[in-house]
Formats: sequence, C-alpha cells, structure tokens
Amino acid sequence: MLNIALFGPPGAGKGTQSKRLIEKYNLTYISTGDILRDEIAAGTVLGMKAKSVIEKGGLASDEIIVQIIEQKIKKNPYANGFLFDGFPRTIVQAYILEGMLFKMNTTLTCMLSLEVPKDELIKRLRERGKVSGRKDDNEEVIQNRLREYDKKTIPVAEFYKDKNIYFGIDGMGSLDDVFVKLDAAVQKSLEDRWVNLILFGYPGAGKGTQAKLLTERYNLHYISTGKILRHEIKNNTDIGRLAKPYMEKGAIVPDEYAIKLIERKMAENYKANGFIFKGFPRTMVQAYILDGMLHKMGSTITSVYEIEIPATTAVKRLIARSKTDMRRPYDMDIETIIARLEEYETRTAKAKAFYDKKHLLHKINGQGTEEEVLERLGAKIDKVIRQAR
Repeated sequence: MLNIALFGPPGAGKGTQSKRLIEKYNLTYISTGDILRDEIAAGTVLGMKAKSVIEKGGLASDEIIVQIIEQKIKKNPYANGFLFDGFPRTIVQAYILEGMLFKMNTTLTCMLSLEVPKDELIKRLRERGKVSGRKDDNEEVIQNRLREYDKKTIPVAEFYKDKNIYFGIDGMGSLDDVFVKLDAAVQKSLEDRWVNLILFGYPGAGKGTQAKLLTERYNLHYISTGKILRHEIKNNTDIGRLAKPYMEKGAIVPDEYAIKLIERKMAENYKANGFIFKGFPRTMVQAYILDGMLHKMGSTITSVYEIEIPATTAVKRLIARSKTDMRRPYDMDIETIIARLEEYETRTAKAKAFYDKKHLLHKINGQGTEEEVLERLGAKIDKVIRQAR
C-alpha cells in the first residue's frame, strides 16, 4: 500500500498537486480541509463543532480530525493507498496517523513537503480569496494560518526526517515542474521500501527450498528461525542450549529466544531489500510480535504465502528426507512427524487467519517440481509488489 502525506503551508499548491498524484498512483484522497468544509456545509455535528475554529484560521481538534479520517478509511477498505492533504499538522497527529496505519498493517511511505517563500504564499492566498470567496482567505486569517503553520506544523517535519521519509520539494515553478519533483521523490521512497514475505506450509512443503530461491530472485534476506537455532545449538551458545530440547522434539521454541535472534539478523542485514520469514511466526502471538518488530523499524509485512500440499505428501517427503544428509532429529520418528503436522494445523491456523483478515494471505499449489512452484510463487509476488509500489 502506498501512503503519502502532502505537507506545506496554506497556498503551497497541495490541492492541485494532490489531484495529479492521486491519478497517477490510484490513491484515495483524504483532505481534512475539504471534508470539514463539506461537513460544515451539510450542517453535521462534526461540522458545527469545527466551524468557528476553521473560520478563524485555527486547527480543528484532533478528536474531530480522527473521526473524519476514520470515516473516510472505512468507506475505502480496499484502497490502493491514501494521500493525506492537511494531515498530520502536529506531532500528536503524526503519532495518531502512525497508529491508524499500523492498525491497517501499513505505514506512511513518504512525507512530501512543498516549500514556498512566505511572500509568494500571501500573494497566492489573496488571489485565491478573490476567486473562491473562502472566508479563510482574507488578510487577517491568512496571517493567522501562516503563524499556526510555523508554530505547530513545522516540527512535524523533524518527526519524519528522523524516519528518513521526509522530502522537501521546491514548490516554485510551473505545475508540471513541481509535479516532476514530487513524483521523483515518491519513486525514491518506493525504491527504499522493504519487501517482507512470510512462507507458511506443512513441514516438508518445501518452504526452505523456495525461500532460498526467492532470496536470490528478489535480493531479500532469508530468516529461518530453525536454521538460526540449529546454528546456536551447534555452537553451544546460551540460547542454543536452552532451545535444544524443543528443537529435538520439533516443538515451538519459546518466543523470547526467537525474538532476540530475529532482531539480531534484521539489524545485521538492514541494507537488504527486505526479508523472507520461514518458521516464524507460527502462532497468533508471534504474528503480533513480528508486526511489532517490523513497525519498530518502519516497515510491515508485504504479503504471506501458504505452500499447500496434502498431509500424506508431507509425511512421505519427511520420511524420504530422514534417509539423507539433510535429515533433522524430528524427521526420524513417524509419531513426531504426525505431531508436527497436527501442531501446524492447530496453532499456525490462527496466525494464517490473522493475515487472511488483512487480505495478505495467498495460497500456492506446492505440488510439482521446485521450478514449477517457484514460478507460481514468483507470479503472485510480482503482482503484489507492483501493487505495493
């Protein structure tokens, strides 16, 4: 999902450029100013609450802003993304937006700030007032709005600069010139986004094989909790000794062990294009944990894939693997194999449902050669990435 906040003082040209960005990227437009004016014109409760404040050039309360944005989002549950015009205007609103987008399993892609000299802004707003007849475009209100912007809104820029998603854009020049600069900033921010994938499937479904192939194709970093834990056990580390009894049974290792290892791997490979997670999350709780870890790093899960094979096929593959150098301790006993399949069906089902509700889960036929499965996965992933970008 592509989410853009268009920033800039009154008269910077946000409304005009918003229309162009919306058309190019198929976004849903959320202009708090426009929505509030519509509410006022319709005489709604929210409109009447905001009317006196807006006509004086002040900012509507956060409570009112949140309500109108939530209403707009609810009306567009399958949007390709959102363009926010006039929001966030304060640090508090920046945190509010973070929470709203996190609830939708997404983040703000970029903050684009149109920068225009103050004398030019006043000139533009005066001219607009003559044409539009807007009460908030008279001289007294213009000065008050610019003071409000300087006082409350400029600090928001620092918030997004710290997240490395702030782009200052020269707002002077023709409409086409300004749009070219805005579009270049959007493209740059998309290039910098992580692609994060999760692979689900029965033990023996081929997740490890496909994860390695996808890693090469998309330049991602592969995080397999099983592989990491086996490395810890082999090196007899503190975590390895604690995890060993669980690994030998093919059971889920306590979350605190996995969290430390995953965070370490992500920090070591932050320059990758993103991550493929296999073996984590396996439970509903772990799904929440992974969302939290990614959100902490300014990212989210891009999409989730379940490689589907019959349970009988999984058993046959694991028995066959037990006779090779690739065998695992939990491949050697048929009862353990069956217990692992049953655990996947019960505990991991909730994690899958969690992502399915977010419209992130895709089912892939895992039958056939490695190349055939890879092509099915690749075709779906390519489509998802194009939509995300």
